[in-house]
Amino acid sequence: MNPQRLHSFTLLLVPLFLLAALFAGCSSNVSQNSNSHSKTLTFSWSEDIGNLNPHTYLPNQFFTQAMVYESLVAYGEGGKIEPWLAEKWEMSPDGKEYLFHLRKDIKFSDGSTFNAAVVKKNFDAVLGNAKEHEWLELINQIKSTEVVDEFRFKMILKNSYYPALQELTLIRPLRFLGEAAFPDNGKTFEGIKKPIGTGPWVLSEYKRGEFATFTRNDLYWGTKPKINKIVVKVIPDGEARVLAFENKEIDLIFGNGLISQDSFKFLKDTGNYETHLSEPTSTRIVQLNSNRGATKDLKVRMAIQHAFNKQAVIDRVFYGLEKKSDTLFSTNFPYSDVHVKPYEYDVERAKQLLDEAGWKEVPGKEFREKDGKPLELQLLFISTHNIQKAVAEVIQGDLRKVGINVKLTGQEEEAHWKTAFQGEFELLFNESWGAPYDPHSYVSAMSKAAEQGNTDYLIQLGLPMKKDMDQKIGKVLLSTDENVRRALYADILTTLHEQAVYLPISYQSNMAVYHKNVSGVNFMPQPYEVPFTTIDVQ
Repeated sequence: MNPQRLHSFTLLLVPLFLLAALFAGCSSNVSQNSNSHSKTLTFSWSEDIGNLNPHTYLPNQFFTQAMVYESLVAYGEGGKIEPWLAEKWEMSPDGKEYLFHLRKDIKFSDGSTFNAAVVKKNFDAVLGNAKEHEWLELINQIKSTEVVDEFRFKMILKNSYYPALQELTLIRPLRFLGEAAFPDNGKTFEGIKKPIGTGPWVLSEYKRGEFATFTRNDLYWGTKPKINKIVVKVIPDGEARVLAFENKEIDLIFGNGLISQDSFKFLKDTGNYETHLSEPTSTRIVQLNSNRGATKDLKVRMAIQHAFNKQAVIDRVFYGLEKKSDTLFSTNFPYSDVHVKPYEYDVERAKQLLDEAGWKEVPGKEFREKDGKPLELQLLFISTHNIQKAVAEVIQGDLRKVGINVKLTGQEEEAHWKTAFQGEFELLFNESWGAPYDPHSYVSAMSKAAEQGNTDYLIQLGLPMKKDMDQKIGKVLLSTDENVRRALYADILTTLHEQAVYLPISYQSNMAVYHKNVSGVNFMPQPYEVPFTTIDVQ
């Protein structure tokens, strides 16, 4: 997430020869839909789209991976699991075996057949790099896979795992790359030859850091998109994005954090454009590192919770467009309706807690000290994320009032996560992952170190009950007793709240702003997708 930053995703460096092959291969598709009646939608994003590898994470962007690659099953409205590349499936009585019946009419964008053999090849590639994906418990639970016949594929688990189908809907890493795109050694984590998927779009032109052009996949098995071409322009700055939109250089702004709430309100108030907010998708949070600096102390973490005026941020920065959150997950998510006492805004209580922690006010000095050292905290944020930057400045001001010096560090996305995965922060912006991840996938990842880093795991390392909590997480994911599962989730979420390692701010939504000649813009069940297949341009 932003989710971009979510899942503690790792940066994968693609060898230069493979990167060259990847985008050399794109040129063959440039003329696929070139005609005088073609419809083009111009979109923008804050970062480069990455190398479009379906099995890896940053610098890849969710929405572009979802344009090219598809899953066996889909996450539908209301969380319903729907057929997709698999037309149906059967589960064994013990919940350990899944038999998928694949559709027989599907071709990859290069014309090759989608079948059980290529499904297994993709599973094998992901499982061959399992350490990279250990945050996703399904990967840890897969015992073996099997080609039953040309269009039937079997997945065998070590244990009954209740979120298995939900995790098969995810945008990464279990989506499918065409045979011809695999490197000769089959190790996709080292790079791919070119992006070949079954999805509705094909990457046809690309210039790193500037733009990417996608054309409609005329071999697509599903409903064809109404438009022929999508141009994704890289515009890091939110205000520059608004200006480009007003100048009609882009047709659509869609997502979270691409423009400020102030800009959204401005564009809405003009009445010249279509503007919409989705239902809440996830929780905007700040992570408090229990394993570094002053935030090792529970009383300091609690003081920060009380010192931050959430409602003022919602009123003045978000213009009331987001609802205040007091818990890590919205109570409408499964197993998340946990009754805990919120940390109310209370400056005097914050000061009292800091006094108790030994951080004392010093006459003539603005910031508290302990053993001669000032109370300083590092807050990391993504420099191109307009909302994070605005909220960071409020946090800095609020904590200054109680004697805490917050140093703001803004970096572009890849550098930001590299710093974060090394644990070099006391405070870090993040968010829950939303559907279909919350709460099971997010909670699962808390117990995994991950090969290249995992901030949820890192921030909890200083908790005295960390080992015990990780064991409970393991139990809740494999529990087949609904009552036991509910009790374990309540225990885990209550502990996290009481230990104050997550500062929930608000329930965030996706923004959509577009010109009046654009139609068919809707919000998807997975908040990281953009509805390009339903959009039309007049």
